[in-house]
Order: sequence, then structure tokens, then C-alpha cells
Amino acid sequence: MIINLSAQAQQRLGKHELVIITERVDDVALLLAQMMQMGLPQILDQHLPKLPKRWQQEGLSWGWTAVIWLSYILSEGDHRKVAMETYVAGMMQTLSQITGQSIRVLDFSDDRLSHLLRHLSKVKYWQGIEADLNERSIAVYDLPTDVVRCDATTVSAYHEVEEGGLVQFGHSKDDPSRPQIKLMIASLDPMGMPLASSVASGERADDGLYLPIIERLEQTLRQPGLLYVGDCKMSAFDIRAYVSGKKNLYLSPLPVTGATAKQMPQWISEGIAKAKSGELESITKINDPDEEIEVAQGYEFDRLCCVQEATGLRRWWHERVLVIHSPTHAQQQAKGLEKRLSNAEATRYSLTPARGRGKRQITTESKLLEAISKVLKTHRVEGLLRVDYVKETACETKYVGRGRGCAKREQQQIEKVRYQITE
Repeated sequence: MIINLSAQAQQRLGKHELVIITERVDDVALLLAQMMQMGLPQILDQHLPKLPKRWQQEGLSWGWTAVIWLSYILSEGDHRKVAMETYVAGMMQTLSQITGQSIRVLDFSDDRLSHLLRHLSKVKYWQGIEADLNERSIAVYDLPTDVVRCDATTVSAYHEVEEGGLVQFGHSKDDPSRPQIKLMIASLDPMGMPLASSVASGERADDGLYLPIIERLEQTLRQPGLLYVGDCKMSAFDIRAYVSGKKNLYLSPLPVTGATAKQMPQWISEGIAKAKSGELESITKINDPDEEIEVAQGYEFDRLCCVQEATGLRRWWHERVLVIHSPTHAQQQAKGLEKRLSNAEATRYSLTPARGRGKRQITTESKLLEAISKVLKTHRVEGLLRVDYVKETACETKYVGRGRGCAKREQQQIEKVRYQITE
């Protein structure tokens, strides 16, 4: 807006009118300052290719374009390219003052932002940016790099699936009916600062995504003795062998499959025996009232692992196995089992409803056994629920052929069979 100044203000300022521009800043100033302190614009400009010739004269660099766009995404929660020109038009003064750059609305056109995204999607650019950013951040803030957590997640989308494309159908806990992409992230624990990320097509298994990202982290951190933490899929033997061979450590739960599934009953029996004799180690924590409470008990043992290297030589290393019992987790499992048993029991009775209109009956024993097996498998109570059933037979007299009956018309006995679950 334009304000007419008083005579005294005109004399001091040498102006008759004062132009005031009002812009809503929100948290953009803080976000830009943080990214500038990290040196993100310079890192991006160092790795991304130069601007096209038609943009070099007046265009904003790729680094500053990306940083301003990223601050908008974080502030507004909107990643659409089409909204950027309108946003920048209302923030010209603020953005120019903070960044020290000459800002134009055309710097954030759809074409320009699409061009930037194509560069960032290329692995050769992205991994270099990631490595330099990690090195600069860890050096500036002196962050602890002893523990690295690796985990994969999926992002579902309403997207057309194309052969060889990134969005594919795969195992999903969210919505199996929608295609997805898979994202593997490695971050510093416990602060959660991302160190490396990789995007894979949605049908990929998690197992094959751990080693590539661990190899990238070794080139970035250049520090032995790191502890890699992950879920049970990270405990694949090849991954454990690789991490130990690089003089690093790993921590992950073992899946109850293969050799572990065969050995687990023995480990549990040994734990029960140690609990009776008081040999288990107690794991405690301090709660809010500063009381020390026990959260788990367990024991550990050492085992020797062996892998054959590419040179043909065998390499051995010692592995600690922790067998832990958590009362809280055990209670949750018990409640879950009770619920599954209750649901399975209700479902099994619905397989053989009482005779009535619209009530379909199971008439063969093989179909009944198949349906029972399916119910037990669905609710994961195989071997835990007993199902008894009886065969019921009823005879019904009907006239032979179609039409009304009469005293002289031939009749026949039809046997109807159904199975009834009793317990």
C-alpha cells in the first residue's frame, strides 16, 4: 500500500510517499536459513549440470531453485509444481532478502521445475549430493555416527502400472489393491537424521536393498565399528557376513524360519530352565517416577559363523545371540492369540448354518475339511483349535417327474446329507 508522509517525514526521507509491501513469511525464513547453513544450494549447484543456455542469463541456479521449492513444500505441505509461480509472486521481497538472489516468477515455471526433477532423479547426481551433504552435516554438527538404522517402507498410489516401471504391485501391509513404490532409508539413530535413501520398484523384496545402501554408507562415513540396526529381513546370512567382514556390527531379530525355527524351541527350553534357577539377566529401565522397573529377562550365547570368500578361503566370525523374554510383549501376544481363537471359533460355526431358506449347506466331507483348514490358516491357529463335526442324513419323499402329485403317481425317497460342526 502507499502512505502519504507528513511534512517532517518528507523532509527527513526526501520522499512524499512511502510504499509498504506486506508478505506473510511463516516458517520459510527459518527453513531457508537452515538449508543455507547446511550449504545445500552450493552442494546442489556443484553436482547438478549447468543451466541450459536460454536460462543462463537471468535464471536462478538449480541449487537456489531447489532450496526455495523445498522450503515451500515443507511449509505448505504441497508438492505441486503448478502452485509455485503464484507462491513466489507473493513472496518476492522476502525470498530476495533472505537468499540475496534476484528472484523471478519465471524461475519456477512448470518446465523449469520438471527439468530440475529429471536431474535429481538420476542416481549419479543424487548419490554425490547425498554424500557431500552427509559429510558437511556431520562435520558441522559433530553428530554421533555409531548407530545406523536401516529400514524399508512402501508408498501406495493410484497410478497406472507399466511394465518395467517404478510403481508396481507387491507385498503391502497398507493396501494390497494399490500399486506401490519401495523406499529404503538409512538414518542416524536415535536422532533419525537421514543419511542415504534409495527408491525401488514396488515388487522388490526388502532383502536385496540392504547391501547397496550399506555399501554407500561405508563410502560416506568412512568409519569402522558402526552398528547397523534393522528388522528381521536384515538378518539374512549374506548381509551379516558382509557387515562383519567390514569390521562393523549388526543388530537385528532372527526370523523364525529355516534353521532358527528348528533351534528356537531348544533356546526357549533353556531359557525356562535358567529362569527357574535364577540365571537370567534382568533388563531394567527408569520410568517417569524415577523407579527402576524390569522390562525383560534373557541370556546370551556365542556361536561361530563361517562364509566362503570370493577367493575361495573361509572366513570365521563370532556372533552373539540374545534370547529375550518380554512380559509385556508376551501379554500382547497372549491377547492376540485369544482374539484369533475367538474369531476362528465364531467363523467355524458359520460354515455349517442351520437349514433354512438361502442357507447353503456343505454336503461333502472333503469340502468341509478344506473350509476348516482355510479358517484355521487365516486366523493363524493351526494345531490350536479342535473342530468336531457330525454327518446328518435326512430322507425326503418326492414325486417322480414334474407337476402335481396324486394317489397313483410314483414316488421316490431322496437322501439329503449335510455336515454339522459340533465343537
